[in-house]
Amino acid sequence: MIKNTLKQFAFLFAAIIAGPITIIYLLLYVIFKSDELFVSFAQLLSLLPSKIGCYLRAGFYRFTMTNCSKDAVISFLVLFSQKSTEISPGVYIGPQSNIGMCAIGKNTILGSGVHIMSGKGQHNFSDLSKPIKDQGGVFEKITIGEGTWIGNGALIMANIGKNCVVAAGSVVINNVEDFAIVAGNPAKVIKNRHE
Repeated sequence: MIKNTLKQFAFLFAAIIAGPITIIYLLLYVIFKSDELFVSFAQLLSLLPSKIGCYLRAGFYRFTMTNCSKDAVISFLVLFSQKSTEISPGVYIGPQSNIGMCAIGKNTILGSGVHIMSGKGQHNFSDLSKPIKDQGGVFEKITIGEGTWIGNGALIMANIGKNCVVAAGSVVINNVEDFAIVAGNPAKVIKNRHE
């Protein structure tokens, strides 16, 4: 009971301490309305070390993202590239991860250096007369189901179901069904957790 009360106090305190940064961001967002502004603040906040940094990041993101639980653990050097990201309760994101537009289900664990891209179509490259950087692309919101564990260094470009395990270093380019264990490049189902 006391531990839970102290945690709630810490979440509130972090939101208050992050308040000036949050207010500055929200005022600038009224003028600029761009993801570049969000990315700039995300990069700045990613540099705050230790548990204090985790609390302050969650205190900022809960008011600036589409949804971010106050108890989310967002580790050192985690970068976000899209404001329309959703982080559910109990989520842990390991250090040096790079998170695109996604919805991460509750009690999901992302290891260090995990990259969640905003789908497979972020860059078009079919027009040979234009540089790839000028061809645009389509951003897709990736869904990571609740209770999933994604190992260090995995690259995610497709939806992952509930209660899945993605092996470290895997490259997920196709949707993964609930309870699957996947590994490899490209990631393939090696087992079902029900077996």
